[in-house]
Amino acid sequence: MDTAFLSSYPALDNDQGLLAKLQALKLVVFDVDGVLTDGHLLYTEQGETIKRFNVKDGVAMKLLPKWGVRVAVITAKDSAPLRQRMKELKVAHFYPGCHNKAAAFNALIAQLGITSAEAAYVGDDVIDLQVMPNVGVALCPADAHIVVQRYCSIVLTKEAGEGVAREVADMVLASRMSLEHAYELAQKPEFEK
Repeated sequence: MDTAFLSSYPALDNDQGLLAKLQALKLVVFDVDGVLTDGHLLYTEQGETIKRFNVKDGVAMKLLPKWGVRVAVITAKDSAPLRQRMKELKVAHFYPGCHNKAAAFNALIAQLGITSAEAAYVGDDVIDLQVMPNVGVALCPADAHIVVQRYCSIVLTKEAGEGVAREVADMVLASRMSLEHAYELAQKPEFEK
C-alpha cells in the first residue's frame, strides 16, 4: 500500500471502509465528456467533432487491467475520435452512444460475473447518477456538477480532462501496493504495444 499517496485524500480518513472498497475493485467504469475530456465540444467547418484526451489517462487505462482491474467506458456520446482513442487503449468494454447507462452497467457486471460493490464509476453529470449510487466506489472530477459530488465517495483533485483516470488508477493501485511497484510494468517497452 502507498500510504503517502493515499494520505492526501481526507475521504479515506473519514470512511474507514472506503480503503477496503478500493482494494476490492475489479472494474472501473469511466464516462468520457467531463471526465476523460474537458467536456468542451469542438467542431470543424465540416461539422466533425474534435476531442482532446490526456495522455496520462491512457497510461492509467492500460495499466489497471495489467493489475487485474478491468476498465470500461460508458458514454452518451459517440464519435470517430472517441472510437479511435478507445481502440488505441484496447478498452474491451466500450459502450458509445449509451443513454441507459444503468442497463449497460448491469449487463456488463453480469457478463463479468462481479457485483456492483466490486465496481467503481467515474462520472461528472446527472446522467451518471443512473449508476453512481449503486457502485462500491463513486468518484468524480473536481469540477463535476454539485449534485453528482453529493453522491461521490471521493471528489478527485483533478478537473475534467486533466488526468482524472490517472488519479483514479493511482488511487486504486496505491490501495494495493506502492506506486513505484505498480508503474514498473509501464516502464517496460512492451507496455506501449
